[in-house]
Parts: sequence; C-alpha cells; structure tokens
Amino acid sequence: MPEAEMQANAGDENRRRSRDPEQTRRDILDAAIAEFSEHGLSGARVDAIAARTRTTVRMIYYYFGSKEGLYRTVLEQSYGAMRKAEAGLALHGLAPADAIRRLVEFVFDYQEAHPEFTRLVSIENIHRARHLAVSETIQKQNATVMEALAAILERGQEQGVFRKDAAPLGLHMLMTAFCFFRVSNRYTLGTIFRDDPLSPALRAAHKEMAVASVLGYLQAGATAPAPHQGRQPQGARRKA
Repeated sequence: MPEAEMQANAGDENRRRSRDPEQTRRDILDAAIAEFSEHGLSGARVDAIAARTRTTVRMIYYYFGSKEGLYRTVLEQSYGAMRKAEAGLALHGLAPADAIRRLVEFVFDYQEAHPEFTRLVSIENIHRARHLAVSETIQKQNATVMEALAAILERGQEQGVFRKDAAPLGLHMLMTAFCFFRVSNRYTLGTIFRDDPLSPALRAAHKEMAVASVLGYLQAGATAPAPHQGRQPQGARRKA
C-alpha cells in the first residue's frame, strides 16, 4: 500500500476514534493489558501500545495521563473484570458448601483462562503494590468478594457445616492460592518436573483438589456433619 494511502487510512481511523472516545479507551486498555503483562511496567512501551491500536502516544496520555496512570488503570480494569464475573455466580441461592464449590471452580477456570491477570498481579507484587496503593477504586472493587465470602461463611457457620474460626480473608487466600500458583508458575514447574500443570490430563484432578482443599478446611471441626456424611449407600438400609 502506498505511503500516502496508509497515512490517509490512519487519519480516517483517528477521526473515527475521536467520535467514539469510549471505544478508543477500551481498545487502548486491551492493548495495554497485553503489553504490560508481557513486558512489565518498565519494559512496556507506550509507542507499542499506540501502534497496536493505531492511535498516538499523545492520545494515550490524553486519556490516562502517563504511563503509570495507564498501568494503574490496567490493574483496576483487570481486577474489576474478575469481580464483575464473580458477581454473576448467584451464590446466595446455594447451600454453603455448594456456593464454595462454585466459587472455587470459578476462580480455577478464570485464572486459567486469563494468564495475563496472574502475570499482572505478580508484576504489581514486585512493585510492592505501590500503584494499587494510590488507586481510588481498587478497594471498593474488591470489597465484593469479601462480602460474598462473609455471607457464605455466616450461613455455613449458623448451620453448623463450617468451622467457627474461618474468616473471609484467610478463606480467600486459601481459595486463590492453588488456582493462581498453577498458572503463575506453569513454566518453572513444567521445566523442573517435566509435566505441564495446565495439561488437560491433570485439569480435572487439579480442579477437584482445589475444591476439596477448601471444603476440607471449612468442614473440619464443624458441629454438623457435612452433607455427604452419615448417608448409607443405596440398598444398605436394613429391612423392617
């Protein structure tokens, strides 16, 4: 394509974007998520993000203020997307153990489907969360998962099926740890032990392991038996 035609097409694209600023912002964020998750904050290039979206560095700074502002918005967007998906699980209508199972399975699936999220979280921990610390929205965004866990725990403890000393933050850490680790450390684990932790052959077993670990902790020391306990196998009842 001749250079003049390419410049004309780029001009048309920029004019279209100026008429749809929200779509432009979303496109920039999508490209920035990919760039930051691949290269980290220091290695990511704003001009590369501009090239991915056929925008300009000036336009990116207009929307986000700076490279750090864009990175912080990427973190907020990534956490917010996960919390929005969690909110659609309708956990309040389930028995406590079933709600925990559904939530753990969701976390397992989400972490695997969004490896860029685990990389971004790992990168921000390298920076000791200093960018999240100045976010005006991140705590409010993530309050929902604590509220959901607290509600499930309260119901389970009232029914005697969950231990009394379980707390939302500890439960969140337990629930997330295995699901996150198998994705964040996939390549080191695969290289050292010659077995990809994300291989289809291991997936079902790992998913059940995650659920069983969380439920095993919650149901240990519960005052009432777990739902599956105390049931006789079919046909095992004595005849009158």
